[in-house]
Amino acid sequence: MAEQPSDTVVVGRIGRPHGVRGLATVEVRTDDPDARFAPGAVLLTDPPQRGPLTVVDKRWHSGTLLLQLANAAGEVYGTREAVDELRNTLFLVPIADLPELEDPDSYYDHQLVGLAVRLPDGTVVGEVAAVLHEAQDLLVVRREDADEALIPFVSAIVPTVDVAEGFLVVDPPEGLLEL
Repeated sequence: MAEQPSDTVVVGRIGRPHGVRGLATVEVRTDDPDARFAPGAVLLTDPPQRGPLTVVDKRWHSGTLLLQLANAAGEVYGTREAVDELRNTLFLVPIADLPELEDPDSYYDHQLVGLAVRLPDGTVVGEVAAVLHEAQDLLVVRREDADEALIPFVSAIVPTVDVAEGFLVVDPPEGLLEL
């Protein structure tokens, strides 16, 4: 994949085809998939030459989002083989199109990536390299003289996030940074 433009965020990834009529499974990476992937929505892609893609139809099947998609010319991907050519394509949206977050303790991933990570005494641990959404949200912290650290993104361990000043504070339990 090409490097994602810095003014966009990933909201989904096309998985394997579903059925024979051109439905694509989607790994959802947005908190409002029903709005983001509504029929008629036009989404940028990575790699860019695969898009933009337009959502023609949307449905849920056993907790998996299924989309019928069309290319920029309006041609629907109507077969399993056509959809398989889109596998692993990322859906992107411009950061400017994201709604304001109502909760002051909520952050978009792009707001956290790049923040300096400090201990409560001010010692710099590293920098947030990524945010993983596993069983719980994890900050991937790139450290200069050590392996990356995975830090649970919970208020007990990350009591301070200051996006404007470019840092966050971690107060890890003993041994967390040594894992």
